[in-house]
Amino acid sequence: MAKRRASIGDAFENFSKAITRFTGSTAAFGIALGVIVVWALLGPLFGFSDTWQLVINTGTTIVTFLMVFLIQRSQNKDSLAIHLKLNEIVAAMQGASNRLIDVEDLTEKDLATLQGFYAELAKLARDETKITESHSVEEARERHSSKLGDRGKKTGRG
Repeated sequence: MAKRRASIGDAFENFSKAITRFTGSTAAFGIALGVIVVWALLGPLFGFSDTWQLVINTGTTIVTFLMVFLIQRSQNKDSLAIHLKLNEIVAAMQGASNRLIDVEDLTEKDLATLQGFYAELAKLARDETKITESHSVEEARERHSSKLGDRGKKTGRG
């Protein structure tokens, strides 16, 4: 089997992952702080001139401009992954409405309608029980055993 050549998109994804990881690190903060300190210390040498100020303004503007796109890309990917995980949970849970799969693609009006529906359910739940009451460990174990039993039946093990 021939090795697939990395596309420009794959290369950019790897590059952006590395940059995203680095820019969120202590080392990156230290470097940024160091740049600011060096710039501030050079102020008297350059007489706090307009050019001295322009250097930091231009540098921070460029970095900010690029980071906006990098952060948005990272958030889009994270959001997609979270949506997929939630879709899997909704699809796998017995009794959950499959209409909620890909709910993020609904219009704002439809989402507001759903939100109102779930707000009403939450109010009914609050009215029926105390908010401080929680499910017991026994209930959680029973639910877990029930799920295992359902899987066993589907795979022929139960």
